[in-house]
Amino acid sequence: MAKLPAIRGTDVVRAFEALGWEVARRQSSHIILVKDRELATLSVPDHAEVAKGTL
Repeated sequence: MAKLPAIRGTDVVRAFEALGWEVARRQSSHIILVKDRELATLSVPDHAEVAKGTL
């Protein structure tokens, strides 16, 4: 299996924004994303490096 690269939280948010998700709010060290017609919300840690298990 290929290794996952180290990715910053802001890069993860940009990737989801390209897929139509929008930043709803920033809460502490997390960025909350929402998308129309989706029941789920996404919580992305705003860290220098997002843990590979989180990805």
